Amino acid sequence: MRATVLHAPRDIRLDEVADPQLQLDTDAVVRVVASCICGSDLWPYRGISSPDGAVRIGHEFVGVVEQVGASVSSVAAGDFVIAPFLFSDNTCALCQRGVHSSCTNGGIWGRTDKQGHDVDGGQGELVRVPWADGTLVSTPSQPSQQMVAQLLTLSDVFPTGHHAAVSAGVTAGSTVAVVGDGAVGLSAVLAAKRLGAGRIVAMSRHEDRQRLARQFGADEIVAERGKEGASAVREILDGIGADFVLECVGTGDSMKQAMLSARPGGRIGYVGVPHDVELSVPQMFGRNIGLAGGVAPVRSYIEDLLPDVLDGTISPGDVFDLAVPLDQVADGYRAMDERTAIKTMLTL
Repeated sequence: MRATVLHAPRDIRLDEVADPQLQLDTDAVVRVVASCICGSDLWPYRGISSPDGAVRIGHEFVGVVEQVGASVSSVAAGDFVIAPFLFSDNTCALCQRGVHSSCTNGGIWGRTDKQGHDVDGGQGELVRVPWADGTLVSTPSQPSQQMVAQLLTLSDVFPTGHHAAVSAGVTAGSTVAVVGDGAVGLSAVLAAKRLGAGRIVAMSRHEDRQRLARQFGADEIVAERGKEGASAVREILDGIGADFVLECVGTGDSMKQAMLSARPGGRIGYVGVPHDVELSVPQMFGRNIGLAGGVAPVRSYIEDLLPDVLDGTISPGDVFDLAVPLDQVADGYRAMDERTAIKTMLTL
């Protein structure tokens, strides 16, 4: 089969690799219908936190089950399934507490599972899924082509934006500022709107992303950054700043922006993968700022979010503004790296 392999910074190739096989009775093999490129894929692509040697890449996909192991009971061959960006057993003590991202038996696509077997990356034609019963979520029926894009966001990007909103504590009628206008930030706007936020400010400098932010529920756009941006947020939000700030980038500057934009007593939900982020605890103490978030436990959110996607209440798949076939995966990475695409979907 064909699968995406990162050979070196900015050297993405579609290679021929061995077809995956069932390794354990808890496995399934899924034929991928659609995958996508994540902003976190760009870190190794750009040579930041890059692993040594060629590695399989990709962690967001949906597809159709081809095979299941002898002990798998919740999905069957022919089911259309959503695969969260981390696999998990859904039964350990941490999964039971909703922290599937720290599952004691879980792991990451493209790495090695805890039994020592290689795990496929999500940007390929077939994927072996460990802990299939705990990981995969099936849909009630085979989706339309248009619906595939909506469901694909449930593998990572939309639940991650939702995690920012949940971690911050967004409530009905509250004021929210979103730092970051990538796919996760835009998803966070949609998530805050879904949770009933009364007024949402999206921080964005790009017209196409500003339009989508408004479509997803943003009431105001702030293009400024730093102290000037925070001043604009305060002016819009009762002169005091946001009740809740959703940090969706992961840089030192974006976290500072979040801190400056929160009102005293405000809360920050962060989901941007941290790079060179430092916190001033005395500043947080003095202003009563709370901070929560981290790696989104996507599996714990999917079943709650899925009905609203299926009935069209929300359309998170609108973050995909570029779709290319898998054999053009290098073009998809280049478009996201150069910011000519918000998020790229890979079709098979």
